[in-house]
Amino acid sequence: MIRALLRQPVSRTPVWIMRQAGRYLPEYRAVREKAGDFMSLCANPELACEVTLQPLRRFDLDAAILFSDILTIPDAMGLGLYFEAGEGPKFKRPVRTAAEIRKLAVVDVADTLGYVFDAVALIRRELDGAVPLIGFAGSPFTVATYMVEGGSSRDFKKIKGLAAEDPALLDHLLGTVAKVTGHYLQAQIDAGAQIIMIFDTWGAALEVDDYRRFSLTHMQAILDGLQRERDGQKIPVILFTKGAGPLLADMVATGCDALGVDWTTDLAAARKFTDDKVALQGNLNPAVLRESPEAIEQGVADVLASYGHGPGHVFNLGHGITPDIDPDHLKVLIDAVHRLSPQYHDKSAKHHC
Repeated sequence: MIRALLRQPVSRTPVWIMRQAGRYLPEYRAVREKAGDFMSLCANPELACEVTLQPLRRFDLDAAILFSDILTIPDAMGLGLYFEAGEGPKFKRPVRTAAEIRKLAVVDVADTLGYVFDAVALIRRELDGAVPLIGFAGSPFTVATYMVEGGSSRDFKKIKGLAAEDPALLDHLLGTVAKVTGHYLQAQIDAGAQIIMIFDTWGAALEVDDYRRFSLTHMQAILDGLQRERDGQKIPVILFTKGAGPLLADMVATGCDALGVDWTTDLAAARKFTDDKVALQGNLNPAVLRESPEAIEQGVADVLASYGHGPGHVFNLGHGITPDIDPDHLKVLIDAVHRLSPQYHDKSAKHHC
């Protein structure tokens, strides 16, 4: 996984799945029930470790991803995160006015989010070197959409209004979130995360110039501040803007190691956009997992072929696995990646592994 992210030769394409720990697994639902609610599960290092490891017991995956949420940061900043049944995350104290935004402090992550770093350290110990651990955060813009809107949004009216009426104030908010996020990701690395991923779910909802200013600039600031080496090993960073398309070309300039690509952009096109300068992760449409085993295998074959030969591909879905998927269907996907991907790699790569 790490070699592929650094575009070094491998004998087959590594595979992990966004939201691989989650509601499609009966064993996850059992632990979630025991925890009482989602945030209690995130805040309990032993239970967070357990659900992180569950998919690895079932499937031959090439990475574990920390079980947490992108909204732990605004929760730590005092916005009062809660979950409404059927409606997703909400905040009791959204920030919209200049006074509310300027009052936000750069919180001490060690104080407020220590449970996350305890979970990272515990997962690393339990993994015992079997596969690397991915730590993550949301992009400042994506996290800020929830902070300003007060929860999930379809049209992002409030944050787009803020961008139009007082762009400097929005920059201030994003700068504050970026600082906390940088400290948060560094603390994950210090606790043992070996790969970092930044999820920019809503950045592409912006016009191109606004994307560069309000999303990309603040992800860049985080990357610039991270110590991306530990114990002599480089810590690869993956950026993922859902729906990025041609913006992938702009994202390369951040100095990231890899870019996540959703299923709306063919990997061959993504390689052209990025000039083969970074690894690519993706990008099977998650809906394919509802189809027959034959259709899933064909989907895997198509994604591998669209990336083509050479190093620098990590197989994944183009977005997270959905709760309605039969776990056996995911096994079909993973087995197909293992069986079909070696033909795209140099035979001599086996000696490097």
